[in-house]
Formats: sequence, C-alpha cells, structure tokens
Amino acid sequence: MPLNIADLVEHAIDLVPDRVALASDGKEVTYGKLEERANRLANYLAEQGVKPGDKVGIYSRNTIEAVEAMVAVFKIRAVMVNINYRYVENELQYLFDNSDMVALIHERRYSDKVANVLPSTPLIETVVVIEDGTDTDYSSYGGVEYESALAGSSPERNFGERSPDDLYMLYTGGTTGHPKGVMWRHEDVWRVLGGGINFMTGEWVKDEWELAKQGAENPGLVRYPIPPMIHGGAQWALFQSLFSGGKVIMHPEFSGHEVWRIIDDHKVNVIFITGDAMGRPMLDALEEGNPKTGKPYDLSTLYAMASSAALFSPSLKDRFLELLPGKVLTDSIGSSESGFGGLGIVEKGKTRGGGPTVKIDESTTVLDEDGNPIAPGSGQVGLIARKGNIPLGYYKDEEKTKATFREYNGIRYSIPGDYARVEEDGTVTMLGRGSVSINSGGEKIYPEEVEGALKQHPAVFDVLVVGVPDERFGERVAAVIALREGMTATLDELVASARTKIAGYKVPRSGWFVDEIRRSPAGKPDYRWAHEQTAARPADEHCNTSSTGAVG
Repeated sequence: MPLNIADLVEHAIDLVPDRVALASDGKEVTYGKLEERANRLANYLAEQGVKPGDKVGIYSRNTIEAVEAMVAVFKIRAVMVNINYRYVENELQYLFDNSDMVALIHERRYSDKVANVLPSTPLIETVVVIEDGTDTDYSSYGGVEYESALAGSSPERNFGERSPDDLYMLYTGGTTGHPKGVMWRHEDVWRVLGGGINFMTGEWVKDEWELAKQGAENPGLVRYPIPPMIHGGAQWALFQSLFSGGKVIMHPEFSGHEVWRIIDDHKVNVIFITGDAMGRPMLDALEEGNPKTGKPYDLSTLYAMASSAALFSPSLKDRFLELLPGKVLTDSIGSSESGFGGLGIVEKGKTRGGGPTVKIDESTTVLDEDGNPIAPGSGQVGLIARKGNIPLGYYKDEEKTKATFREYNGIRYSIPGDYARVEEDGTVTMLGRGSVSINSGGEKIYPEEVEGALKQHPAVFDVLVVGVPDERFGERVAAVIALREGMTATLDELVASARTKIAGYKVPRSGWFVDEIRRSPAGKPDYRWAHEQTAARPADEHCNTSSTGAVG
C-alpha cells in the first residue's frame, strides 16, 4: 500500500467526485473540482522545476486555495512548509532559509513582507500569489497570480508513483531557539493523526481505501477546524475529512459570534478548537445569542466539539455542556512530535483542574527518568512518550533530535517534554510542559526569543520572560525587567520596540520592574525567581491592546 497523503485524498476524489469537499462563505469546491485545481497547480510547480523532496511554503490564512496548494504539493511528492502568518520579517527569513524553501504560495496581503525577505533567500525562485481582496504590489519579485498559474497548466493527474516514505514536515515551536521542522514519513503521520488507526483502540486500518469507502457509503460529515492551518491539529482535522469524503468549512478569521453563525449557516456537525483561547469568546457569544435575530443560534446539526493543543478550563467545559445539551465534548492530547496521544470525553462536574485526563492509546505511555513505565495510581510524575509510528527527527538539527527522540530498552520513543500522572484506572492526567516554554492559546512561545527582542531597546539591561495565568489563553507573556541605571522606559515602549523583531502574540502583556535580575554564578536565568516576582505583587504596567494572546 502506498499510504501516501496524496493517494489517500485521490481515493476519496475517485469515489465521491460530486460531493462538496471545501466550502467558505459564498464558495464551494467539489472533490472533482479540487482534483482539477490541485492538478493544475501541481503541474505548474513541476513545470517551474519543483522536484520530489523540494520545500514549498504555504503562507496563508484558512482559505480554500491554501488547501488546494497543500494537496498540489503532496501530489508531486514535494514537502509543504507551514508558515505562521503572524511572523515578522526576521522570523520569516529564518524559516524560509532553514527549510531550504524553493517555492512560495502566499496571500497577497503579505506581499510587502515577502518583498523584503526574498532578496535574502535566493533559493526561492517560484512565487504564486493568492488574491485576497487587498491591493499590495507583488510585481517587484515576479509573483504569478494564483488563478493565472492554474489556467495555464494541465488539469490531468499525470504524476508518478508515490511512496509512504515521502516527507511531511511541520514547523513547530519548542522550549528554546527558533521553530523546528518535525519530519514525518507520510505513512507514520497518517497512522497517528490521519485516521490510519482507530483512535480509541489503536487498531490499524489495513486497507488504504477503507476511509474513502466508508465515507462514500455514508453521508459526509461537515467539519469546521477553527484554528489556523499553520498548526498540525487543524491540518489533520482537514485531512481526516478529505480522506473520508467529508466537507470542510474554511474561514480565515476568528470571532465568537462568527463561529456560531458559520455552524448555523453551513450546518456543521463537528468543530475543532484550541482550549480557552477560542472557547471563552465562543462561550460569551453563545450566551449572548444571535445579535441579528435576538434569538439563540440554531445548533441542531452540531453534535461534537473537540479541543486540543491548549488548556481547556473545567469551568468552561461545564458551561458548554450546560448550554449545549446532548452534544459530545472531547479533550485530547498530542504534539507535533508525537501526534495523537489520547482522548477524553468530558462529563459535567467530573473534570479535574489543570490539564485534560485522557485514555491513552496502546502506543503512548508515561515514563520515569530512567525510561521505565510508571505504575497506575503511584502518584509519580513522568513524561509522556510515544513509540511506533513517530517522526524521523527535526530537520537539520541532530542535537535536538537526540534530545527528543530517545531509546530505552531497545525501543525508540518520541518524548516532547510533557509531564503527566497515571491515575489508578489507567487514564493519564496532563500536568504541562516541563520546560519554560509558554503556551498562549495554543501558540508556543520561547522566553529566550522574547528576551532577545526586548533587549534591543537601549534602556533594557536585563530581562526574564515567563508565562503567567490568563483566564482566556491559559498563559500570557510577562516580563521581569531591569533597566539601565539612569534610564527610563514604559512597558508600552519596550513592546513597541520588540514588535519589530517578533510577532505580536509573543510580546509581553504585563511587566514587573526590578533593580536586578537574579541569575546563577554561571549566568543561567533563574526562572523560578522570576515567577516569584510576578506572584508577589501586581504588575507595574499593563500593555492594553486590542490583540491579546495568540488568537488576536
């Protein structure tokens, strides 16, 4: 069996060509049309010299064209590079360069940034521009308009045989440094995220046509993955649907009321969110009701809400269950380095504080520091680990690969760094990432990167960045700052300076000013001390902006 992402999508295309695959407000694309348009783009890229294994960046919000581009890249056995559209230019330059990107597909609204970065990334020779209603100029770097590229290329599926060893890569955050490209074989990532196993039992799917056949024999589900497609969880909600002949709703912007309107308008069956960051504004909107009609939203077609990748507070879960009686609410665990790890069905009044409690699959375990499984009910804390179908490692980073992908007792594991406890009944309660990374609404933020951006301001002598509790996003970025003697600066000034180096969701939202930052004699940061400062007294200043946390 090829067990390749492109083949699996094509199986559904062949069985249900007339079904709607993708929809947004005012636009629908059938599986047959998806095939034609993805083939045209794939052939165009191949004509421009893109070869199997070459990296192609997709720099877009949740649009139908972004999905067509993903499928096109896989059809010619190239490697998709997900690009965070919140990145500023120096972050884009790093990603373009680190990934060895040779082609770029981007929304027109990002043309100014692309124009400034491309001179420093000479490997990129092909640029395709998706029209989005903006008028930013892209002529300076020879961008080709998306529809023009499609119009001049063949709609035929004239591609060679593919392999389960083809590379799927997902750039993700971590604890320190820059984003890292997690490298998966197509078969491995399908097994753990794409429906290649039964998520409850861990049993393998044996026939590559099984998902497409099951989907063709039943009415297609309507799924709405709300998080940006720059994240793996949203991508795999999409591909699970495409493999099984379902319909996916694509919407480029987020607001609480928009979510419920789309569910109402498009008769959505399943939605995917990232914890409190999306859940809180959605809950507020649900309680307010439809502002146009003054009545509750019609959510009769919705039967499931799935959350992953960020804290989903017990109080929010319970309130959703009150307002959505009869609906199924789930909380799951996983990471870019491990894929799906376990799922829990939420019951009102039975949610524990902190992270989710889930039933893990047979390939997931909790290990102690010596690599031994932790006994249920022992109270011991260990690290979540997955064996079997796991990534090859990080792209061009052997050191971090060795740190995350370790071998114990002859078994290779993926151990991203998430701590957990095994309950008496065998379920697992997540306790959080043991590192100092900050998870704000599902976005991982590296303290060292933020510290470096803050230190570019001349008034900053030293700084430590930590995460502090946030009602909506789980955590928000906070800074403990020591200014240079005789100099002054407000947090707003420091934030404005930092925004030129890092994306807006990474900048501090609150700050504590101190006389001196505590470090070890060797100069290592004392993050525990920094947390003590944030807990001891109210913040000195707040950065009140309209864009707080990762979703803003």
